[in-house]
Amino acid sequence: MIETFSFPVLSVLVFLPIVSAVIILFLPSEQKDLIRGVAITTAAACFALGLAIFIGFYNTAPAAGAAQEEMLASLPAQAGQYQSIGSAMFVDGLKYVEDVPWVASLGIHYTVGADGLNAPMLLLTGMVFVAGVLVSWRVEDRTKEFMAFFLLLVAGVYGVFVAMDLFLLFFFYELAIFPMYLLIATWGWVQLREYAAMKLTLYILIGSVVALVGGIAMVITANNFFLSPEGAAVFEAAKLGGILPQTAQPFSFSIAQLTLAAENGAFSIPVLGDISFARVWFPFIFIGFAVLAGVFPFHNWSPDGHVAAPTAVSMIHAGVLMKLGAYAALRVGVQLLPEGAQVHLPWIVFLTLINVVYGAFIAFRQRDFKYVIGFSSVSHMGLVSMGWATMNLTGMTGAGLQMFSHGAMTALFFGCVGMVYDRAHTRDIPSLGGFIKIMPWVGFAFIIGGLASMGMPGLSGFIAEFPIFVGMFQASPDIVLNIGSFQLTNYYAVLVIIAALGIVITAAYVLRVTSQVFFGEFKPERYHDVITDITVRERFVLLFLGSPLVIIGLAPWIMAPMIEAGLRPVLALLGGA
Repeated sequence: MIETFSFPVLSVLVFLPIVSAVIILFLPSEQKDLIRGVAITTAAACFALGLAIFIGFYNTAPAAGAAQEEMLASLPAQAGQYQSIGSAMFVDGLKYVEDVPWVASLGIHYTVGADGLNAPMLLLTGMVFVAGVLVSWRVEDRTKEFMAFFLLLVAGVYGVFVAMDLFLLFFFYELAIFPMYLLIATWGWVQLREYAAMKLTLYILIGSVVALVGGIAMVITANNFFLSPEGAAVFEAAKLGGILPQTAQPFSFSIAQLTLAAENGAFSIPVLGDISFARVWFPFIFIGFAVLAGVFPFHNWSPDGHVAAPTAVSMIHAGVLMKLGAYAALRVGVQLLPEGAQVHLPWIVFLTLINVVYGAFIAFRQRDFKYVIGFSSVSHMGLVSMGWATMNLTGMTGAGLQMFSHGAMTALFFGCVGMVYDRAHTRDIPSLGGFIKIMPWVGFAFIIGGLASMGMPGLSGFIAEFPIFVGMFQASPDIVLNIGSFQLTNYYAVLVIIAALGIVITAAYVLRVTSQVFFGEFKPERYHDVITDITVRERFVLLFLGSPLVIIGLAPWIMAPMIEAGLRPVLALLGGA
């Protein structure tokens, strides 16, 4: 049964930033310290709630994992009956659930919940939220509007992560895009902001619209299945078993209900000759969401968006927003269309390989400090999608860890870049140098982030990337790519070897940038202003974002078991891979 919570912790998490944004808009523009105080108080409260949710899952992850293993072991016993292992595991894994009818006639509910997969993302969002507000403390141009839009952006991010209704997920997904456009176009880098904001918005909107059409088609197909004699029996049995509420209707956007439909073959019906619904729609839904994750060849909005955005927006963009794409691609694509995932992920993995290697090479060639981090982000997000493509627990757990690790690491990187740029007023790498003498905290933080980026043991990057590569090797003997009459087998192992080249190139550009920006001779005559050290507030930001890179690297057991618990229902739907 779904575990509920008397205190609506997830709704508070989603709506507190919205309420605070409205309050800020009613404050006098001259009261900038009060505006900043409201923003940081909201961010701190959201971080505290996210941390409480994370601790709750940490405490229950071992018991949940044992129960899931037992449930998976009973999978063969269900032969000949309707299938409910994956959907039951998904529903049982949800906590803090709130379910309120929204547009009941259209099967739309306000349903939110947390599981082992999104709990780390809620914690990450709170961390980047706090860091983003503190980094934006120096924003003097229309501070009120900036903080209000930034809070709305974060509310959209929280909404996507906790949404357990497909319509609600799309609603918050679009809500997160709108403030991003305004923040970049208004407060971004003058030379690029309008172009980058429009490019970002069009790419993400087109991808989400394609995914939305697929989602609506999925809901209609599931409804038709539940109205059939076979589907009606499944539907009633699920209500009796507590998987669906007694008030459930066949037409619904409920992700739990769509998961049940997927598990019982609702999306296996042929729609193009012998090609099933799942095989037709999976690439549109998965890639439609993965556009936001920067999947090749729909990635080139991302570096421009990173570079044009203000520092705090770059941090939330790369640190959290790109994770929405990867998360939704898994939650809606792989979880609801597992048959399509098994057919299409074996070729989509080639796109992820291009992300990893090509993104690293392009990052190596950049002169602009911020573009280096932008293309680095594209490269590392390719590893997340590569982890999903393994379709096994090892690789997918690594992908979940990579989402958290990359989020903290990239937010740290952009924070460092912003602190250097605010003082030097240039991001041209050859024009910089010796900054570790003036800003040692920034130099040390960048080195920690760089070591994590290149997968140094003892840091979170290693503990995330290593399981992805191991999962690829494990999956290699079982993955077959059919291209007409041609079959490609055992090629995942080759892709891992090629992907390892991305790690080498990552080490090269991290060392190059570190050497040219932070070491060497510092020449103050290059800069119009006197270069000063960072403030105590900025030091806290670096420490706040850098600490998880070390903690997760040394103690992955803090996070890995809950991610595994969140992924086991998906693996059950994929056939217990």
